[in-house]
Amino acid sequence: MSSPDVGELEEEYILNAVRSGWIAPLGPDVDAFESELKDRVGVNHAVALSSGTAALHLALLTLGAKTGEVVVTSTMTFAATTNAIMYTGAEPYFIDCLPETGNMDPELLRRALISLRDAGTHVAAIVPVDLLGKAIDYTSILGIAAEFEVPVLADAAESLGATHAGKAAGSFGAASVFSFNGNKIMTTSGGGMLMTNDEDLASNVRYLATQARQPVVHYEHHDVGYNYRLSNLLAALGRAQLSRLDQMIAKRRRMRDQYKDLFSGINGVEIFGAKGDEEDNVWLTSISIDESVTGWSPDDLAATLAQHNIESRPIWKPMHLQPVFSRYRGEISGVAENLFKTHLTLPSGSSLKKSQRQFVLDIISEFAQARA
Repeated sequence: MSSPDVGELEEEYILNAVRSGWIAPLGPDVDAFESELKDRVGVNHAVALSSGTAALHLALLTLGAKTGEVVVTSTMTFAATTNAIMYTGAEPYFIDCLPETGNMDPELLRRALISLRDAGTHVAAIVPVDLLGKAIDYTSILGIAAEFEVPVLADAAESLGATHAGKAAGSFGAASVFSFNGNKIMTTSGGGMLMTNDEDLASNVRYLATQARQPVVHYEHHDVGYNYRLSNLLAALGRAQLSRLDQMIAKRRRMRDQYKDLFSGINGVEIFGAKGDEEDNVWLTSISIDESVTGWSPDDLAATLAQHNIESRPIWKPMHLQPVFSRYRGEISGVAENLFKTHLTLPSGSSLKKSQRQFVLDIISEFAQARA
């Protein structure tokens, strides 16, 4: 659905990095990648890491998440968000989502924070997730977080290039996290980045990510550290990708527009989150399917696409429904579960050629006509 989009420019950057001799988890491309991304997002500090999950983990540790603490997070997300909370020993507390966007419901967040406060439970952080490239309602979420004096760590893994109220995703809260996994809007094959205006937070994450080495000539350690830094080679790949980010977003938006045109003629199908998507990076395009109107289900369409070797997938299965996390508490309204049942994510990658995009559209159109 979202294959890596790499070409000659990426080859050139990586080759230059190899020839420089910096084949290590530090080097000039790491420094430049951090500088270029913080300038793009508009924050003061960036720390390049081995994954978005690693960035979440270290940021949560720095914010004080540990055993006995609670971290409030979105239930509609990929498991990495919750896994990072689990690494710290803290308890995840899930918040259901808004039906229009799949992003954290602010009123449910407020209800959760009141309930936890009344129970005497300390909340180390709130980790909302920008779903499928649409930034959450940060205006509301940050206002509620400030009211309860809880720091926000934004999981912006999916939203690099998106904005909220004209401000870049990745610039909100105490810190934000991007992912450069192979399926993201831009990739370093694996990798992630912490973004923050807090110098102390960035410094501690950088310290923990480099095995918690003390600044002495021998190896001296006072804390348990992690081997989480991004390699110079992958940072070079990231710099090439970042220079093409707007171009890749534009290609995904063209695919989104083609889906809009197609489904405008099919009753019972809507583009998920299409209303007000001007600030999205349109990472992935999902559709909602009302089976009572269409007469066919997301599974029916997915099976037909699979017959033609076209990948599709349900939207994220909510964390509170995952067997490994189902025992944890939350404010659950049932919206996320309904989205999981009724939505299907379609091929959206910027690497798709024009003929490939048209092939996908033709197969969907033929399927819908045959079922009409």
